[in-house]
Amino acid sequence: MRILLLVAGAMMALLGIAEPSPAIAQSDPQIVGDWHGTLQSGRGPIILVLYVTRSPDGTLKAQVENANQAPGQKADVTSIAVTATHLSWKIDPLGATYEGDWVASQHAWQGTFRQGIEAPLKFESGQPAPLPVVKGLDGRWEGIAKLNKATLHQVLRIATTPARGTVMLYDSPDQMAFGIPVENFTRSGQAVSFSLLGGVSKFAGTLSDDQKQLTGKFTTTANGNVAEVTLTRAAAVTDSSPARPQTPKGPFPYRVEAVAFDNPAWPGVHLAGTLTLPPGKGPFPAAVMITGSGGQDRDETILGHHPFAVIADHLTQHGIAVLRFDDRGVAKSTGNYASATSADLATDANAAAAYLMTRNDIRRQAIGFVGHSEGGMIGPIAAVANPQIAFVIMLAGPGTHLDQLMLSQQRLIGATMGASEAQLDRQEPVMAAMFKAIATASDPTSGREAARAVLTDDALTKLGLPANFDKDNIVNQLSGPWYQYFLKYDPAPVLAKLKMPILAMGGSLDLQVPAKDNLAAIAAATKGNPDVTIVELPGLNHLFQHATTGGVGEYARIEETFAPEALDLMTTWLTKRFAR
Repeated sequence: MRILLLVAGAMMALLGIAEPSPAIAQSDPQIVGDWHGTLQSGRGPIILVLYVTRSPDGTLKAQVENANQAPGQKADVTSIAVTATHLSWKIDPLGATYEGDWVASQHAWQGTFRQGIEAPLKFESGQPAPLPVVKGLDGRWEGIAKLNKATLHQVLRIATTPARGTVMLYDSPDQMAFGIPVENFTRSGQAVSFSLLGGVSKFAGTLSDDQKQLTGKFTTTANGNVAEVTLTRAAAVTDSSPARPQTPKGPFPYRVEAVAFDNPAWPGVHLAGTLTLPPGKGPFPAAVMITGSGGQDRDETILGHHPFAVIADHLTQHGIAVLRFDDRGVAKSTGNYASATSADLATDANAAAAYLMTRNDIRRQAIGFVGHSEGGMIGPIAAVANPQIAFVIMLAGPGTHLDQLMLSQQRLIGATMGASEAQLDRQEPVMAAMFKAIATASDPTSGREAARAVLTDDALTKLGLPANFDKDNIVNQLSGPWYQYFLKYDPAPVLAKLKMPILAMGGSLDLQVPAKDNLAAIAAATKGNPDVTIVELPGLNHLFQHATTGGVGEYARIEETFAPEALDLMTTWLTKRFAR
């Protein structure tokens, strides 16, 4: 389930495959060359550099560099075009687009960047000015900060290059914050300081004489929170990624087939995936996997984990075929994920089911959905529209109204990220008012403006933000068709219409979709269905890992990808109903 971080907007990596586009006339603005612009996000300023070249045959190609988060790494643009005084480029795999118009007086392209959010972006000619060089601190620094009842791992990554100067990125894994650009980074003797998130948080510390430790304090300017931390420079930068022992590795005792299919309801949406088939002729019962929030690949890859690959491997070894596919606009699937609502994604799930129904090795009467998190919401939406669906499995799927779910998620996760009860009490009415403003608006644009109106100076103070904080850093996270549909959605009427067998599972330590309330709501909504199984699994988090606190920061550190008892429960439940 998508997490809303009040001051940490999501900015996905820029990826893509370059393709030629039509040449431009000489009378048009000269696009060939280097262009730079600063994108204001909840993570702070992000500097994008657009490199445009022309092939010998006259076609245009381009690359994009995220100069202060991934300096030196250039991502290919899918396509770029200039028509008269209009510039457009896009990166299909993640639904990233830019549309801008030439402003001759400024010798710049002024437009809008979209990638799940919308933000103004002006591209000016040339390279951005390098950051100041800060000597003696390059490397990786790690430490622990304690804030209220939370223990927060802290990481600084510092590197100096001739082209970019000294770039520092800040990670707080327990707050799901990675690659935040540091601002105002200075060193005077042994005194070191920098700021984050447009000055919302500031650090001041002292470097030890041996230059191996940096001791100081993080201060949140608006609410006065102070967290002491000692950061130690790593002796060497090594790959310390945790093991993922459950990730399946071939050769497999079953068939693995690359497949692709269209969604007839959405021209241009061509979905690519993997079908795993048990040994033998079949026909086999089959599960269509549906990912959670945010554009994800067919394995629902997150923090090095591949939960859908693990589930598919287990089910297939127990006689159940599994189809998992890349979300529209992700990896090898086409389409635009950023503009899709949960209802739109439900049509993709039904397109996957329709594809399976064309195969002789799949039993048409035994095809169902297995959805995780938002996928546990999309599955029922798709099943209501498709009477041929034989079962629905909800893995941490929502049962309560979505605005209430978001508020409970904010409170539970906020506490693990260092917020005090008093802070959460102040924040909750503001967030509730914003959610209501968006949900009751007539369209996404009106919802955006209504949410912005809620963010008065007093509201910003309650959120722990300065009065001059850019409101769009919050509103951009809440804007768009997906969020409005999500906040309007009530699972109960949809669940009440499901007549096929349902298995709803949740972990007792799930802080994103709290199991107790949501499983109870699912039970109430489906009380007229004679075949509903509802299970709360003790000690498991939102990803169905054995956890300690359930905090999102644990996801990456836990080696386990998916608890064996959760895998066995699904397999036993399906086998009982659909085994030949």
